Amino acid sequence: MNIGLGHALRGLAFLIKTQRNARLHLMTTVLVITLGLCLQIERSEWALILLATALVWCAETFNTAVERLADRVTMERDPLIKQAKDLAAGAVVCACVGASSVGIIILGPALWSRLGG
Repeated sequence: MNIGLGHALRGLAFLIKTQRNARLHLMTTVLVITLGLCLQIERSEWALILLATALVWCAETFNTAVERLADRVTMERDPLIKQAKDLAAGAVVCACVGASSVGIIILGPALWSRLGG
């Protein structure tokens, strides 16, 4: 295995092991993929779902990296570090809102019609 890939996989394992929100993203990812398979969504819809999912995972990973690095710099209260952490967390919220919107637009109508709506 490529050494860089090994580091990346350890990072993702650390993310899932230590971050409650990452575990929530994992459960949501499994749910969305399962729904997409059950609803037999189109190839272009898969592309959007997977892109939105990847965006959330990237945002969560960067957020955790910012938090870890900031905590290494200082554990004292620092307004700039707080702002950096808040901004990184805000990026996760933006990614989640976008991904949720994509999911609702793509999966919502197909799920609704399957449920007899």
